[in-house]
Amino acid sequence: MIYSAHAKIRAQQRGIPPIVEWWLDEFGEPFYDGHGGIVTTFTKESVREMEKSLGREPVRRMSEFFKCYKVESSHDGTVITLGKRSRRFQRK
Repeated sequence: MIYSAHAKIRAQQRGIPPIVEWWLDEFGEPFYDGHGGIVTTFTKESVREMEKSLGREPVRRMSEFFKCYKVESSHDGTVITLGKRSRRFQRK
């Protein structure tokens, strides 16, 4: 996976560990943001899938990262940024 310089810096500044990025890839729900990006975030269903696959306790301990999201370019798949949302996404 190709990361932009911005994505690397933001992940470090926001304290998002690499395991969360892997969880977003494996279990997250992607949707198109209407501006050329694909946003991947956790949903209730994806958290349930993580609990089935990884166990309830590890998932519970990492619950602070359920508000994390990843934005990828829809053109070449480059990761644009990583962040923690403070409110709901507007889906288009």
